[in-house]
Amino acid sequence: MYIKIYFGDKPLFLCDEINEEIEPYIHHDDTMFMDELDKHAVKTMIFEMQQSNIHAGVFKHHSLEELQKVFFKKFHLVKAAGGLVKNEAHEVLMIYRKGKWDLPKGKLDNGETLEKCAVREVEEETGLTGVILLSPIMITYHTYHEGTKFILKESHWYSMKSKKDMHFTPQQEEGITEIKWFDKSSLNKILSKTYPMIKDVITAL
Repeated sequence: MYIKIYFGDKPLFLCDEINEEIEPYIHHDDTMFMDELDKHAVKTMIFEMQQSNIHAGVFKHHSLEELQKVFFKKFHLVKAAGGLVKNEAHEVLMIYRKGKWDLPKGKLDNGETLEKCAVREVEEETGLTGVILLSPIMITYHTYHEGTKFILKESHWYSMKSKKDMHFTPQQEEGITEIKWFDKSSLNKILSKTYPMIKDVITAL
């Protein structure tokens, strides 16, 4: 098992074994590998993942639960939820924000369930109504700085459906300038213009 955390476009794998997905990274000179768990090792890995000459990381420990617990303590954890929405033609809904094609998502409000958050954020960011939540897809993790805080965002993704003929209203205060349905062929063409974790969500469904 493993947890993938993105530092920008760089993946860091927290794992208890080296599987087929992780194996290719092990043999790259620009991959940071660590298999001893202590506070110094965690700090070193976080530091190295922010260096320009490092393009991936693998942190292996026999207990993924223990590794996750120690590693996550170094960040301010923020939970969020969002959705991959499809219409009756099996097209995927994408939003254009900050120069990238993205999927709608947002932070969890106090007392809110992840499922309600996912639907609320999709409807707020796109202007859609009556979006139907279907099932969980996956959880993604990515890091960023917010002032003096180093944030680890845990995003819960859900499969959803909506009608194609619904009217869009981009949430401009969130930097969304365009919303569009993509069929499979056109979706593949824009994957280079999105975030790695969004690719993970799209390919997982």
